[in-house]
Amino acid sequence: MPKPTTNDYQAMPLLYNFAIFFYYQVIRIASLSNPKAKLWVNGRKDIFKRIKTAVSRKDKIAWFHCASLGEFEQGRPIIEAFRKQFPGYKILLTFFSPSGYEIRKNYAGADFIFYLPIDNPANAGRFIKLVHPSIAIFIKYEFWYNYLTQLKKNNIPVLVVSAIFRPKQHFFAWYGGWFRKMLKNITHIFVQNEASKALLNSAGIENVSISGDTRFDRVASIAGNAKQFPLIEKFAGNDKLFLAGSTWPADESLLISLIDQHLPGLKFIIAPHETDKDRINQLLSRLNAPALCYSQANEKTISDYQVLIIDSIGILSHLYRYATLAYIGGAFGKGLHNILEAATFGNPVIFGTNYQKFKEAVDLIQCEGVFSITNAEELISETKKLLSDKSYHDKCSEICRNYVIQNQGATGIILAKIKNYLL
Repeated sequence: MPKPTTNDYQAMPLLYNFAIFFYYQVIRIASLSNPKAKLWVNGRKDIFKRIKTAVSRKDKIAWFHCASLGEFEQGRPIIEAFRKQFPGYKILLTFFSPSGYEIRKNYAGADFIFYLPIDNPANAGRFIKLVHPSIAIFIKYEFWYNYLTQLKKNNIPVLVVSAIFRPKQHFFAWYGGWFRKMLKNITHIFVQNEASKALLNSAGIENVSISGDTRFDRVASIAGNAKQFPLIEKFAGNDKLFLAGSTWPADESLLISLIDQHLPGLKFIIAPHETDKDRINQLLSRLNAPALCYSQANEKTISDYQVLIIDSIGILSHLYRYATLAYIGGAFGKGLHNILEAATFGNPVIFGTNYQKFKEAVDLIQCEGVFSITNAEELISETKKLLSDKSYHDKCSEICRNYVIQNQGATGIILAKIKNYLL
């Protein structure tokens, strides 16, 4: 692996800060027509004034940063365990993306919740001065150069948790010397697997240990405290439930083919990844079977429908308790969404082809508890097999449930390290 040169270290910060500036300008322009970009920009208006008003100099702060909602769910077990173990600290939670902040801006487990100001030298210095964290914990991804520089400069411990690294990432490319130097400035990196640790070690990064993935702790907690939904129970009646979570249009094309089979004794719940009105209406218009939105359902009529569309946020992870089997979306696009929320309830899981970056999917395919399909015919065939062969279904179910049980414990490992730094 090529060694970084002096020119790397001199030029890269300038290039990085220019790229951040350019990105910010693009988002500002996009915000004129794109609702998500508008939330991103408006959420950062007067951000330092709001932080200064909320955070006192007397507060002891633990700063947790998540890119978006998925990373928040991954970090949530640590946040909640931290609050119990260190009640004298106030928790500052930041998000980069509106899809995290807008959904969790009222999360009761944190004392302060803000968007992360854009990463330039002035913002990073001002932010760290205002919030004066005792420790900073970044969940899985997001390595912001100026923030990491300021944290290092102020001798504030920085932990990255539940991280996973791959050889094709920019850190390990021929031009990656400057990026590797950023990783060396992190106090400690908790990775999910041995391969990530070995890769970092080969690049000269030794501040690494294996903790596993905190998502296992999170989904196990959900399963142990699952909420009841009388409307879902009424909808299912005596039928089996096929629950499709975090779906995109490409997933739904296959699901519609399955629904059109009119398999006896089977009903469907579809929870699209995006739940805006246009997106829900688009899905409803494509369905040939009687379908109803959850927000419009009532006990008198809900059992008359074959398909229930979840157009509410925050309940999907609890609904898998009612499923006979699950389909998880995203793997016909950028990548598979969270399959562990279904697996913890013992749901055999079906998904598309783009899953290789997700360790749990690779592991469970090898164990034959979950299934990757390429087209509607394969989806129909696998569904019929799981529904008709009880022993086959139960075997897959047990594999999924046991996999979650066996991989718990990351939160405790990470909290022990946090305790060392705080003391």
